[in-house]
Amino acid sequence: MNPALEDEDASGPLDRTSLADRILPFIAQHRMATTAQVQQVLLPTNRPHVSRNLNQLERRQLVEHIVLPRSNRTRAWYLTAEGARLTQSLPELQGRPPYPVTSATAASLRTAHTLAAVRAHAAFVCDARRRGDEHGPFDWTPEVAHNLGDGDRLIADALMHYTLARADGGRTKLRALIEVDRSTMSSERMASKLIEYARFHLYQPAPAGRRKPAPGLEGPMWKRWYPVFPRVLFVLTGAGRRTLANRTADLRSMAEVHPGVAELARHVPLGAAVLEDLEEHGPTAALWTPLTGEAEPRPWNDL
Repeated sequence: MNPALEDEDASGPLDRTSLADRILPFIAQHRMATTAQVQQVLLPTNRPHVSRNLNQLERRQLVEHIVLPRSNRTRAWYLTAEGARLTQSLPELQGRPPYPVTSATAASLRTAHTLAAVRAHAAFVCDARRRGDEHGPFDWTPEVAHNLGDGDRLIADALMHYTLARADGGRTKLRALIEVDRSTMSSERMASKLIEYARFHLYQPAPAGRRKPAPGLEGPMWKRWYPVFPRVLFVLTGAGRRTLANRTADLRSMAEVHPGVAELARHVPLGAAVLEDLEEHGPTAALWTPLTGEAEPRPWNDL
């Protein structure tokens, strides 16, 4: 252990080789995570080390925790204001919205959705580790916003970067915009999120004055951010199997009946899967229902 970390009052620059100081940016990335989630992503083989380091960070007043209700006293950790200060300039957090959870009240309000999104991320990390793919703690950026014009914004629950290791020794880089649905909103409202993605796929801002866009910036706005429009993946949880199947069917219906979404689906892979299945079998199992065409489930990278 780095000697600085044994000093409970230490609050200087982070030591990027220590577990304790790798935990801080991971919590900053997601705003909140349970002990088990930190372990899954950062140190899957040694739970005592994770718990000890979280307790140490709490003594240093860099993190605090709440106890989740009806959870056998599961702790969910978030940064203090000082922890947020220490992590705000880290390279892996650049582009992250600068509003961390830094109080028990704020943590309680965001707990369910935030932790469901971390569960989805952990499922991809564990699967990538098992397969030999590349997808680490900071290849997942929560709450990514894009302009849609007229003052509207598309806010995806996460942007995922993932590199597949191919059998021929090559690599395939993939991106996906993730929507985590806990069945707390109506199915129609959930499915209408696809319309926002269709708008983003087509949105082209008017050039300022009479100037033409700079070379390479012509066309839809998304090309300024991505070489290829990312897959759109819905991760469903929070209800029984029949309800989740109905919500998947409503997503497929939206992709069929809405002209803009149907056009999006001709160019962009769209799919939905159940979070608990991803955790049990891994996201590269044949679990994802395509939102157009045959409904036979397949791996997310095969949509």
